Amino acid sequence: MPVSLRHDQSDFEACFTALLDAKREADVDVDAAVAAIIADVRGRGATAVIELTRRFDRLELTEDTLAFSPPEIEAAIATVPEAERAALMLAAARIRAYHERQLPEDADWQDSAGVRLGWRWTPVDAAGLYVPGGLASYPSSVLMNAIPAQVAGVQRLVICAPTPGGKVNPLVLLAARLAGVETVYRIGGAQAIAAMAYGAGPIRPVDKITGPGNAYVAAAKRRVFGQVGIDMIAGPSEILVIADRNNDPDWIATDLMSQAEHDESAQAILITDDAEFGAEVAQAVARLLQRLQRAEIAGASWRAFGAIIVARDLQHAAELSNRLAPEHLEICTADPEALTPMIRHAGAIFLGAHTPEAIGDYVGGPNHVLPTARSARFSSGLSVLDFMKRTTITKVSPEAMAAIGPAAETLAISEGLEAHGLSVRRRLDALSVPGMTQP
Repeated sequence: MPVSLRHDQSDFEACFTALLDAKREADVDVDAAVAAIIADVRGRGATAVIELTRRFDRLELTEDTLAFSPPEIEAAIATVPEAERAALMLAAARIRAYHERQLPEDADWQDSAGVRLGWRWTPVDAAGLYVPGGLASYPSSVLMNAIPAQVAGVQRLVICAPTPGGKVNPLVLLAARLAGVETVYRIGGAQAIAAMAYGAGPIRPVDKITGPGNAYVAAAKRRVFGQVGIDMIAGPSEILVIADRNNDPDWIATDLMSQAEHDESAQAILITDDAEFGAEVAQAVARLLQRLQRAEIAGASWRAFGAIIVARDLQHAAELSNRLAPEHLEICTADPEALTPMIRHAGAIFLGAHTPEAIGDYVGGPNHVLPTARSARFSSGLSVLDFMKRTTITKVSPEAMAAIGPAAETLAISEGLEAHGLSVRRRLDALSVPGMTQP
């Protein structure tokens, strides 16, 4: 059964700490297998990718068929119903509009010493986007990964989306088209991550890899980090709802199950200041699980990792929320804006009873690739900045060298780095010689 906690129980702190520390991912030792797969792809390239795809996805490919051909993409897109096409187009437009506002500005100024300083932002050259296949094939994730990269100015975008048994989700290909991605490889798993990191036949290496995946994909991303950049290592999904008495228990129950239905390891937590309301939500969840299509998954998640916590008041609820640092946080209170400034750690915040987290998954605009497992304490969701780098700029004039050079020389000598100091001293000496030409 889900955890039930009250702020006034004697062991509340111990029980809440246990909830924080609970491990939600199964101990699956995949690292050795992933290391072997990566080594195989690095050594044999496309041949290894093709063999591994045959073994794991039951799909026969050649180097020429690793990627979907334009006619295949067109044929698949043509099968998308008009309502789904329109919904995906609306989502793409809203996601693009939101992320365009994230574009950073370059800066250039001269400080009081006469040194010209600044920075400029440039995109990575190429990015690889991983899209899970099978039951977890989500076109919305294509948009959330590809659109920020395109807005950032990434010139080459490729997608790896496994198609077990040759089964294709046409919406994934339509999402790729809407996001401006022309190349979609029908491969997945650790071999796809290795191929994007190191190259494999027609698959050219990229500079950054983003996107969710299973334990093998996560382990592969850890291993290739450094050769390429990665977004994050995402764990099971999670939602925290802070709700007061002025809510419909059925609404809150559906919000909680909207994440529980993702995965048996997902987590749904309600924090309320009203014990009776908490009990009503628990009853509403029980009713919902009797008719939900994914009740088996959602029920397992709720029983193993769910929680209903009765806080002392809403300020206490915010304090507990900060300790949980949830991926998704809904604030369903009479005045959510009053509580929001108290929240320091959350991947995404959804304000008010009419803003369910599901809106954020699809058409809200902000990115739904978010930090999990309390990593919102120190990281953020995917953004345009994840596909850009900041390069600093410095220009020192002779006058500025005279002003700040001696301090640099002193610090270099104090660190025992003679050549550092000499590189500054040579220029300082030149300034004191009449008629010496400055470069």
